Order: sequence, then structure tokens, then C-alpha cells
Amino acid sequence: MVVTVTVADAVAVSVAMLELEVKLRDAISVIKNGGTVIYPTETVYGLGAAALSEDAVMKVYRIKRRSLAKPISIAVSSFEMLAEVAHVEPSHRGILTRLLPGPVTVLLRKKEIVPDILTAHSQVVGIRFPANRIATRIIEETGPITATSANLTGEKPPRCIEEVKIKADIIINGGRCKYGIPSTVIDMARGAGIRIERKGAEYDRILHILQSETAGEGLHGLSVPELREGRDR
Repeated sequence: MVVTVTVADAVAVSVAMLELEVKLRDAISVIKNGGTVIYPTETVYGLGAAALSEDAVMKVYRIKRRSLAKPISIAVSSFEMLAEVAHVEPSHRGILTRLLPGPVTVLLRKKEIVPDILTAHSQVVGIRFPANRIATRIIEETGPITATSANLTGEKPPRCIEEVKIKADIIINGGRCKYGIPSTVIDMARGAGIRIERKGAEYDRILHILQSETAGEGLHGLSVPELREGRDR
């Protein structure tokens, strides 16, 4: 099958890429100045703000009408950035490289740099490393941002820009999200043990990885309780 690309098609693609680049630069500036951005990920659309700024995080809580008793996760763009905000057990490093980037939220022990407001005063923080180039491009420039779905708490997370009902300083349209459901949540904050807390995107593949790693590396076991499917990630 031969696909013909016209000059008009090429120009349209170039214009779209230029518009996206401008939007990304604006989004990066907004976050650096304490604002909020709605951005695409491979799971659902997220509401982003500077995760290490208490004032910026408070804006996210207000927009979502979320209780301060409920924590918010962090999105990073590299394993180096992950290590800046959370402690990783040596026995878990190999597993993380197989899971991330991807549609997983990993619960880890937070480092002091992470504000207590973000974790509801818990010592555990949720970490996302999105497999979405728009998201990671922003984070590479801004540092860690909030990783919570772009919806009012309790409502269905948006899979595309048309489903977003909340307001932010900037909204980036990245098309329909690949999975369209929240991430799978894994608790790695319990020493060498691992517990799956929520069934979400790519659950079967993630479970297979965890089962093979825990069996092969002699970890303290994998706990798979009765799983819940949450609306917020």
C-alpha cells in the first residue's frame, strides 16, 4: 500500500508541531511560576503543578475539591528525578526499570524535600513516570509535578480533552489517552515486600513482571489483596 503525502499535509503537520511546541513552552512557564496545567498521559489526563511547592499543590487540591486528608502523587521524568524525591530499596531497583516508564503508580518512602501537604502528612508518596512524551517533556524542564487525574474528586477521569470539566491555567490537547483508565498502584514502601493496591492499566503485564521478579530474586513476597478500582490516580 502506497501512502501519498501532499505538500499541504506536510505543512499541516509542521504547523501542528509548532503550535504544540509553543503550548509546551507556555505550560513549562506556567508551572515554574506556580500555575496549573492539564496535560495528557498514557492513562488519563492529569492536573499538574510544581509538586515541591506547597502553594502550587494547594491550588490542585482546590481545583479538584479534594480533601487534604487524601494524598496526591508526583510525576517524574527519569530515575534520577525519582531518587531525588523517594527512597528505593536496592532489591526493588530492577523491578522499577521493568515497570517504568509506564502506567504504574509506585508507593515509596518519601524524602524530606517532598512537602507534607502532598502526602497528607504520610511518609509515603506515590510516584508516576509517565510513558507519554508530552508529559515527560514538561517535567524535564520543571522538575516533579503533581500526578492526579484532571477531574473533581470522585468523578470519572478524563480520557480525552473533551471530557475535562475542570479549569487550569493551560490545557494541552494530546489526543485520546492510550489506556483511558487510571494507573495500577503498587506499594513498595514496606521494605522488601510488594503489595498491589489498585488494579488499573496494564494490570496483567504488571502482575506478570512482579510475580517473575519476586520468584526470581527471593523477595519477601507479593501481596495481591481484593483489588479496588479507584477513580483518581
